[in-house]
Amino acid sequence: MRKIVVHEATREMIGAAAMREAMACFGTGLTVITGITDDGPVGFTLQAFSSLSLEPPLISLNVSRSSTSWPEIVGSGRFVVNVLAEQHEELALAFAKRGTDRFEDVEWTTGRSGLPHLSGCIAWIECEVVALYEGGDHTIAVGGVLELILGEDRRPLIFFDRGFRKLA
Repeated sequence: MRKIVVHEATREMIGAAAMREAMACFGTGLTVITGITDDGPVGFTLQAFSSLSLEPPLISLNVSRSSTSWPEIVGSGRFVVNVLAEQHEELALAFAKRGTDRFEDVEWTTGRSGLPHLSGCIAWIECEVVALYEGGDHTIAVGGVLELILGEDRRPLIFFDRGFRKLA
């Protein structure tokens, strides 16, 4: 794997604040990544999700290395990408909080695989972890898609300019 080297002058010009400001200009959908451990369900909010390949079906996630839930999910080897619908603002906020029982007062069911599916999502994508790569302060995870389930609602929750948005 090739390591990316950024010249110090460039690093100072492109600080975290400037990077955050520029990335806020890119609207994304929101997901909650869920998994199951011996201690029960785990999950966290993630906006850095995308389709990677159609053949074979692969997705990618960019997960902060500071995540405490992701290592638990990786340990199990499987996870669900719960694609949030426009009414899921509170759900997105609840799964973004640290140090709480994120599944408390949350409606969810167990999929055929035994993984947690959050209620009312527009899609559920069940995956197995197939590769992990270093990416600065994030881990780039590749998931092999095992099952796709489409919900009835087709109105996504969007995150743009540091706020929740809905499609017109």
